[in-house]
Amino acid sequence: MISRIISFSAHNRFLVLALTFVATLWGYYSLKNIPLDAIPDLSDTQVIIYSRWDRSPDIMENQVTYPLVSAMLGAPQVKTVRGVSDYGFSYVYVIFEDGVDLYWARSRVLESMNRIASQIPSGVKTEIGPDATSVGWIFQYALQDESGKFNPGDLRSLQDWLVRYQLQSVPGVAEVAAVGGFVKQYQVRANPYKLAQFQLTMKDLLNAVRDSNQESGGRTIELSGTEAMVRSRALVDKTEDIENAVVAYNQRSRAPILVKQLATVSVGPEMRRGLTDFNGKGDTVGGIVVMRQGEDVPAVIDRVKERLSEIQKSLPEGVKIVSVYDRSGLIDRAMETLKGTLIEELVIVSLIILLFLWHVPSALVPIFTIPISVLLAFIPLYYFGLSSNIMSLSGIAISIGVLVDGAIVEVENAYRKIHLWHESGRKESFFDVRLSALKEVGPSVFFSLFVIAVSFLPIFTLVDQEGRLFKPLAFSK
Repeated sequence: MISRIISFSAHNRFLVLALTFVATLWGYYSLKNIPLDAIPDLSDTQVIIYSRWDRSPDIMENQVTYPLVSAMLGAPQVKTVRGVSDYGFSYVYVIFEDGVDLYWARSRVLESMNRIASQIPSGVKTEIGPDATSVGWIFQYALQDESGKFNPGDLRSLQDWLVRYQLQSVPGVAEVAAVGGFVKQYQVRANPYKLAQFQLTMKDLLNAVRDSNQESGGRTIELSGTEAMVRSRALVDKTEDIENAVVAYNQRSRAPILVKQLATVSVGPEMRRGLTDFNGKGDTVGGIVVMRQGEDVPAVIDRVKERLSEIQKSLPEGVKIVSVYDRSGLIDRAMETLKGTLIEELVIVSLIILLFLWHVPSALVPIFTIPISVLLAFIPLYYFGLSSNIMSLSGIAISIGVLVDGAIVEVENAYRKIHLWHESGRKESFFDVRLSALKEVGPSVFFSLFVIAVSFLPIFTLVDQEGRLFKPLAFSK
């Protein structure tokens, strides 16, 4: 079979060259569009359920975590369910079997959560994590105040209400998590003696504070053929809005009893663990960009950087967005390593062939064979949905040496046949001599490469993290 393929190719050179040219363009297209990453995604297909409730860990465990874990155990293709309870929150990790689609897994988790919604106490806020994996952390930035006019609370407000929402609209971004600073909050410190003096309870004060931050709509008033909408606006914007809220009325004088008569209202920070300031002092505010599963990392990072440059124009003077972590640098270095290895092997092989054979046409064989083979390898990688990462590029790099061995065997045998042809007086045609040389060693070279390829088949039997780590290398090899 191999001899017939070699013979057909030799007698249809223009057809083979045309097909090779088309396949090379196809390989170049695949190389440009294949997703890039630094390392293979080693994480399991998992969905995280996050619950918040201001209760002790044992209550969280019994009334929130346990019902969720019990419900998830019955979900299809679930491998492991883990639960962690702490004060005020709990995490449930639902890990699915290998090969399960992430969005199919998320839909199964949502179905199970809806089924047991009635068993969860009221007031529990439950949500599932973003559609990302554990290696989705691709970019991190910080808001740096160079003017000294803004405190961590102001920077956190810019992050939460300006930067975050614009970045979340970038294609490929699953979540933008805020780091550092503090969330602005209004603290109401009740005076129990004042409450007792006015015969009021803590619940009365709590209801008054809650009602002071609500809007409500009324009906319409028709006047002179026009309609006016009636509504109340009561969103809290400053401490005075809470202080002037009415808790009750004095039964004798009918004068209103305000919050400021019963409690002290102030603006207090809810501290967040954040980044160290670039000058080594204070606390700085930043954000973590998490990518969706299966996206192209450099493309998403480029879109994030482009959007950050647009957001920078709308920030107050003195606030600057700086990059803290960027995975694209690691990916670029991995690609440069492959390019360097390819060039080095091309140069070394060509010099060795020229040194021992002193024949330029023979040296051209590996020079053209290696780049074309590398480009063709990206076609199945692209359509199998694999990414170009350190492991898959390593498989290509170690394959170049084996590929060169086959090319050298072909070249040396052809060179020997041509040399004997010259000594015998050139009785046969050069085409027949060259073709017979190729057909003589072609099947042996093919099966030697085939044996090496077969030796990598056991890698595909690996499972879990080992399989996800080494299978890209075996595929590319």
